[in-house]
Order: sequence, then structure tokens, then C-alpha cells
Amino acid sequence: MQASQKTMRHQELKALLQNNPFCTDEQLAEELHVSVQTIRLDRSVLKIPELRVRTRNMAEAAQNKVRAIDSKDIVGELLDLELNKSGISTLTISPQMVLDKTGVARGFYMFAMANTLALAVVDARAALTGVGNVKYKTPVYAGAVLVAKAEVVKRRGDKFFIWVFIKHKNEEVFRAKFIIVSLDKVAEGTAMSSSS
Repeated sequence: MQASQKTMRHQELKALLQNNPFCTDEQLAEELHVSVQTIRLDRSVLKIPELRVRTRNMAEAAQNKVRAIDSKDIVGELLDLELNKSGISTLTISPQMVLDKTGVARGFYMFAMANTLALAVVDARAALTGVGNVKYKTPVYAGAVLVAKAEVVKRRGDKFFIWVFIKHKNEEVFRAKFIIVSLDKVAEGTAMSSSS
């Protein structure tokens, strides 16, 4: 009985980290109703690195895949990227990013985070935002750690329809729908006409 409970817990642990690779050991322990030490032992057995190492490994791998924009132009830290499919980034709201009067984060940081992630997902030499439809759902304050997830939901020719959801502590605070346009054909046409 004990071994099957452990096996089930290991499966649940892997599923939780698959869904949210940024969970801390404390969050995992709370979710699985075990001690933090048990989570650390389970991660060790399953050869799952600690959060800091998982994050660094994901970021290094993702940075090398970006094509449509320069990786330094991404607002936040790119952690995962599957071109033409999905991407994940994080951004910690600093005191300099909030409005003085209310302490609420300036909205353009969340927009820029979502927009640059959507651009990064597109597998093209260059791309631009054609349309953006955004919704700010909950105010965000200094110290908030935002996690953005982008997903390509449809592609029509050179247009990519991308949803981006930004969450803080698993609560959605912002969402956007973008139409990102690949400029590859335009760039090819320009290169051909300049070489004539």
C-alpha cells in the first residue's frame, strides 16, 4: 500500500510540475499534503532539479530558439519556447514599475510582456503585431511574480492567432489575443528587389 501511495504521489508531482514548472517546494508540499522534505526527497528520486535550476535550464534553452525578435527585446525572462506552438515567460514587478499614487503596476508592462512573448513564439525572421485585444483583470502590485503563457491557436497563411494569459499566484490578471504577422515573405521580396 505504501509503495503505491508513493508512486501516485510521484505521478502527481510530475503532473503538477508539467502544468506549472515554477512551483516551489512549499507550494508542491501544500498541494500534495506532505512535508517540504518529502517533496525534496521525491524530486531527488525522480531526478527533478530544484526550482532555481529548472528555471535557469529552461531559460537558457528558450533564449536560443527565438527568431522573430531579438531575445533581449523580450519583456521578462523567457523560460520555455516551442516555436509556432507555445511559450512561457516570467516578470517580477519592481517598485519602479508601479504608479506612485496607487502602487498598481503600469499596464504597459503586462501588455509588453504578453506582446513580446507572442512575437517570440512565431517561427519567422521578423514579425509584427497586426491586432491586439487585451483585458486587464486584476490589479498587480510591486513584488508580484507574473507568469505568462502563450499559445498559437490558429494559423492562416502568414498570420498567427495567439492567446496569452498572465497569472500571479495562479490567478489570471491579464489576457490578450494577438494576430502576429510574419514578415518573411516581405523580407524575401525586399531582398530580391535590392539584389536586382
